[in-house]
Amino acid sequence: MVALATVVIVVLLSLIVTRVATVVLTLTGVSWESARFQARSAFSGVGFTTSEAESIVGHPVRRRVVMALMLLGSAGLIAAISSLAVSFSRAGGEERLQRLGVLVGALVVIFLIARSPVVDRVFSRLVRRLLRRYTELDVRDYASLLELSGQWAVAELRVKPEDWVAGRTLAELGLREEGIAVLGVHRADGGYVGVPVADTVVRDGDRLLLYGTGDGLAELDARPAGEEGDRRHDDAVRSHHRVVVEQAATEAAATGSWG
Repeated sequence: MVALATVVIVVLLSLIVTRVATVVLTLTGVSWESARFQARSAFSGVGFTTSEAESIVGHPVRRRVVMALMLLGSAGLIAAISSLAVSFSRAGGEERLQRLGVLVGALVVIFLIARSPVVDRVFSRLVRRLLRRYTELDVRDYASLLELSGQWAVAELRVKPEDWVAGRTLAELGLREEGIAVLGVHRADGGYVGVPVADTVVRDGDRLLLYGTGDGLAELDARPAGEEGDRRHDDAVRSHHRVVVEQAATEAAATGSWG
């Protein structure tokens, strides 16, 4: 009976795990029905190839949830099958029927509890409350928020003495005029400057966290110090200005067409 109880416990824990995963996925913006389907699919290991699956694997938090479900699901199912085989192999004919009846009855009870709307609401609220109180779950997809697709990217630039940016303040560099934003500065001594201001000095050994177009970031990383670097900066400013003007014209045309 110990092995039979193990199977029931594994099934019950499986339902709890998938329900917690469902709640976490909904906190990331997935609909309840879709989250429940994806959680059960990942836990059972049957796989899924829908367009919704792409939104799951493309999101850092959702991807970790699915990976955990796959791991727990494979281990849980193996343990349940093994326990079930041991339980029935050691029993006689009549005892096997009794154990089968107990197993079916327990599974029916668990199924009814899982299908109960009241239990569903109470458990979901409890999980949400515990997650928000005792975890620092970051459910936001920064890649989507920053539009990190196509030409836009976040990159890290390690400052060397011969770099154009070394030894200057952010105001002197004028990177925003090129369409590049400095999100933070990792100092060589281990310090960090978040949202640096205009008079922040870029030093040798710093690591700049930058947001901009991939081409613009790559050019800045290779830009030499001196007059050549100043010339490239001026070229980048003019190029970005043209892009801004084109975007403004496109938006104005779109506004006019809607008007």
